[in-house]
Amino acid sequence: MEAIGAALARSASAEACIIYLTGQLAAGKTTLARGFVRSCGHEGAVKSPTFTLVESYSLSACVIHHFDLYRINAPEELEYVGIEDYFESGAMVLVEWSERGLGVIGAADLEIHLTVDGTSRAVDLEARSERGKSVLQVFNSIYGSCS
Repeated sequence: MEAIGAALARSASAEACIIYLTGQLAAGKTTLARGFVRSCGHEGAVKSPTFTLVESYSLSACVIHHFDLYRINAPEELEYVGIEDYFESGAMVLVEWSERGLGVIGAADLEIHLTVDGTSRAVDLEARSERGKSVLQVFNSIYGSCS
Protein backbone atom coordinates (compact mmCIF):
# COMPACT_ATOMS: atom_id res chain seq x y z
CA MET A 1 0.00 0.00 0.00
CA GLU A 2 2.84 2.42 0.77
CA ALA A 3 4.41 1.72 -2.63
CA ILE A 4 1.11 2.38 -4.40
CA GLY A 5 0.68 5.63 -2.47
CA ALA A 6 4.20 6.69 -3.43
CA ALA A 7 3.57 5.84 -7.08
CA LEU A 8 0.35 7.88 -7.06
CA ALA A 9 2.15 10.86 -5.55
CA ARG A 10 4.79 10.72 -8.28
CA SER A 11 2.03 10.47 -10.90
CA ALA A 12 0.20 13.50 -9.47
CA SER A 13 3.35 15.67 -9.79
CA ALA A 14 2.59 17.76 -6.68
CA GLU A 15 -0.32 19.52 -8.40
CA ALA A 16 -3.69 20.12 -6.73
CA CYS A 17 -5.67 16.90 -6.65
CA ILE A 18 -8.50 15.55 -4.48
CA ILE A 19 -8.27 11.82 -3.82
CA TYR A 20 -10.92 9.78 -2.03
CA LEU A 21 -9.70 6.62 -0.27
CA THR A 22 -12.48 4.08 0.29
CA GLY A 23 -12.54 0.63 1.84
CA GLN A 24 -13.41 -1.20 5.00
CA LEU A 25 -11.55 -0.78 8.28
CA ALA A 26 -7.93 -1.96 8.02
CA ALA A 27 -8.01 -2.05 4.21
CA GLY A 28 -4.85 0.07 4.02
CA LYS A 29 -6.15 3.60 3.45
CA THR A 30 -3.83 5.25 5.98
CA THR A 31 -0.88 3.14 4.85
CA LEU A 32 -1.46 4.26 1.25
CA ALA A 33 -1.69 7.88 2.44
CA ARG A 34 1.56 7.43 4.38
CA GLY A 35 3.36 6.33 1.20
CA PHE A 36 1.86 9.28 -0.67
CA VAL A 37 2.94 11.87 1.93
CA ARG A 38 6.43 10.43 2.34
CA SER A 39 6.96 10.30 -1.42
CA CYS A 40 6.24 14.05 -1.51
CA GLY A 41 9.14 14.65 0.89
CA HIS A 42 7.79 14.36 4.44
CA GLU A 43 10.32 12.61 6.67
CA GLY A 44 8.47 12.49 10.00
CA ALA A 45 5.59 10.39 11.22
CA VAL A 46 2.45 10.18 9.12
CA LYS A 47 -0.31 9.35 11.54
CA SER A 48 -3.97 8.67 10.99
CA PRO A 49 -6.10 11.78 11.48
CA THR A 50 -8.93 9.71 12.97
CA PHE A 51 -9.13 11.85 16.11
CA THR A 52 -7.77 15.14 14.76
CA LEU A 53 -9.88 15.03 11.54
CA VAL A 54 -7.04 16.46 9.45
CA GLU A 55 -3.25 16.35 9.36
CA SER A 56 -1.61 18.92 7.10
CA TYR A 57 1.89 18.75 5.65
CA SER A 58 3.55 21.87 4.23
CA LEU A 59 6.33 20.52 2.05
CA SER A 60 8.72 22.26 -0.30
CA ALA A 61 6.94 20.96 -3.41
CA CYS A 62 3.32 21.04 -2.19
CA VAL A 63 0.82 21.12 0.65
CA ILE A 64 -1.08 17.97 1.54
CA HIS A 65 -4.20 17.75 3.70
CA HIS A 66 -5.00 14.22 4.90
CA PHE A 67 -8.55 13.80 6.27
CA ASP A 68 -10.19 10.89 8.06
CA LEU A 69 -13.94 11.40 8.32
CA TYR A 70 -14.68 8.11 10.10
CA ARG A 71 -15.90 9.83 13.29
CA ILE A 72 -18.13 12.35 11.50
CA ASN A 73 -21.85 11.79 12.16
CA ALA A 74 -23.18 14.27 9.60
CA PRO A 75 -21.49 16.15 6.73
CA GLU A 76 -22.66 19.47 8.17
CA GLU A 77 -20.24 19.02 11.10
CA LEU A 78 -17.42 19.74 8.65
CA GLU A 79 -18.66 23.25 7.98
CA TYR A 80 -17.61 24.27 11.51
CA VAL A 81 -13.95 23.52 10.73
CA GLY A 82 -13.94 25.53 7.51
CA ILE A 83 -13.55 22.43 5.36
CA GLU A 84 -14.12 24.29 2.09
CA ASP A 85 -10.90 26.24 2.64
CA TYR A 86 -8.87 23.03 2.54
CA PHE A 87 -10.43 21.98 -0.76
CA GLU A 88 -10.08 25.39 -2.39
CA SER A 89 -6.46 25.93 -1.35
CA GLY A 90 -4.81 24.33 -4.38
CA ALA A 91 -3.36 21.60 -2.15
CA MET A 92 -3.34 17.87 -2.60
CA VAL A 93 -6.16 16.43 -0.48
CA LEU A 94 -6.48 12.81 0.63
CA VAL A 95 -9.83 11.85 2.20
CA GLU A 96 -10.50 8.61 4.06
CA TRP A 97 -14.20 7.76 4.60
CA SER A 98 -15.20 10.41 2.04
CA GLU A 99 -18.77 9.09 1.87
CA ARG A 100 -19.37 10.66 5.30
CA GLY A 101 -18.67 14.15 3.95
CA LEU A 102 -20.42 14.06 0.59
CA GLY A 103 -22.22 17.24 -0.26
CA VAL A 104 -19.80 19.32 1.83
CA ILE A 105 -16.33 18.21 0.71
CA GLY A 106 -14.83 18.92 -2.70
CA ALA A 107 -15.48 16.52 -5.57
CA ALA A 108 -12.90 13.81 -6.13
CA ASP A 109 -10.45 13.88 -9.01
CA LEU A 110 -9.52 10.28 -8.27
CA GLU A 111 -11.16 7.55 -6.18
CA ILE A 112 -9.14 4.68 -4.81
CA HIS A 113 -11.19 1.67 -3.73
CA LEU A 114 -9.40 -0.81 -1.47
CA THR A 115 -10.78 -4.26 -0.77
CA VAL A 116 -9.48 -7.02 1.44
CA ASP A 117 -9.70 -10.73 0.64
CA GLY A 118 -8.01 -12.79 3.31
CA THR A 119 -4.40 -11.61 3.42
CA SER A 120 -4.44 -9.88 0.04
CA ARG A 121 -5.60 -6.43 -0.99
CA ALA A 122 -7.08 -5.23 -4.26
CA VAL A 123 -6.82 -1.64 -5.47
CA ASP A 124 -9.16 -0.08 -8.01
CA LEU A 125 -8.38 3.41 -9.32
CA GLU A 126 -11.17 5.47 -10.84
CA ALA A 127 -10.75 8.90 -12.45
CA ARG A 128 -13.57 11.36 -11.66
CA SER A 129 -12.28 14.45 -13.49
CA GLU A 130 -9.86 15.51 -16.21
CA ARG A 131 -7.22 15.96 -13.50
CA GLY A 132 -7.90 12.43 -12.27
CA LYS A 133 -7.65 11.07 -15.81
CA SER A 134 -4.28 12.78 -16.21
CA VAL A 135 -2.94 11.28 -12.95
CA LEU A 136 -4.27 7.84 -13.86
CA GLN A 137 -2.78 8.03 -17.37
CA VAL A 138 0.67 8.84 -15.96
CA PHE A 139 0.32 6.12 -13.30
CA ASN A 140 -0.70 3.47 -15.87
CA SER A 141 2.02 4.47 -18.34
CA ILE A 142 4.70 4.02 -15.70
CA TYR A 143 3.36 1.26 -13.46
CA GLY A 144 0.68 -0.52 -15.50
CA SER A 145 -2.77 -1.26 -14.21
CA CYS A 146 -3.15 -1.76 -10.48
CA SER A 147 -5.11 -4.50 -8.75
